[in-house]
Amino acid sequence: MKSANDWRGCACCNAANRVTLGRRGLLKGTAGLAASAVAGPVLAQGAVAKPQRIDVHHHLSPPSWLPAVKKVGLDSPPANNWTVEKSLAEMDRAGIDTSILSLTQPALGFLGPKEAAAMARDCNEFARGLADRHPGRFGFFAILPMPHVDETLTEIAYALDVLKADGVGFMTNYGMKWLGHPDFMPVMQELNRRKAVAYTHPNNVDCCVNLAGLPSVAIEYGTDTTRTIGDLIFSGAAAKLADVEFIFSHGGGTVTSLVERFTIQLPSYPAFPQGKAFTAEGVMAQLRRFHYDTAQASNPIILSALTKMVATSQILFGTDYPYRTAPEQVAGIRAFFKDADLAAVEHGNAARLMPRWAA
Repeated sequence: MKSANDWRGCACCNAANRVTLGRRGLLKGTAGLAASAVAGPVLAQGAVAKPQRIDVHHHLSPPSWLPAVKKVGLDSPPANNWTVEKSLAEMDRAGIDTSILSLTQPALGFLGPKEAAAMARDCNEFARGLADRHPGRFGFFAILPMPHVDETLTEIAYALDVLKADGVGFMTNYGMKWLGHPDFMPVMQELNRRKAVAYTHPNNVDCCVNLAGLPSVAIEYGTDTTRTIGDLIFSGAAAKLADVEFIFSHGGGTVTSLVERFTIQLPSYPAFPQGKAFTAEGVMAQLRRFHYDTAQASNPIILSALTKMVATSQILFGTDYPYRTAPEQVAGIRAFFKDADLAAVEHGNAARLMPRWAA
């Protein structure tokens, strides 16, 4: 178990948390977004068709969790200021029907097994309560007491069977272990048996701090998403977990920039002992069957690369609220996707993974 000091991170990370705009050095929301950016298409008669939007990347701050992260200095202004009323107002402002709630980093990895298990249960029951009090507006990805495997298996059963969570939520790493690590295989095998949805969110990583004077959110978050994708594929875990529906945040991080290294260099790299076990086609098949959300990736540069790598069917709408505004993320995807593709990204793809939201 890590001490509080172990989890405080580098000076740049702590400085980022003190900035008023929050952990990600946030860009200001685009001022004066036109109403058409978040509304549906204008019909011939002048009416506006209401889109159905499901936000799969929407954070909450459970009341028992927030003091715990504050105690170890891992909180941020957006997390501290979150309320359910603010979430609902933001969803209404952006025409979002349903948000699937999840924790942001550090989740519960800074707690010991008993503390993490108790906190996960409390957070999941809090999320279930929000969903019950606001029918149709909220789902949730179960908060897990990772990296504690036995406690996580217990919580998966309770969250999915009793609380009816829409899936589970992981961080990309826990200490120096990414999601393909053998220690986590019992958890992954259980999710595979259940054909579960597994949402992932980047985490601070112990190996890479005080780099270039930039906060982790600038480079390391996207890179750590790619680390866990690479770990799942090249450990061989992804091939064994064909029925887990993985969702990776922020358009998959930096993975589109590294496709050639993943598909050509690693399978033929002499120093990589697993190399001969992989082919370019096999690696691409895994990349193409994963799912990727558009949170902080709703711009034409990232979306152009992502849609070259995967079919539109694998892309899900996300806002990253409260770290970014929902209207700016809606405007970004509506400027890029059109017609059937837009409907799939905004609603259809998520509804296929989580059928309760199809109606």
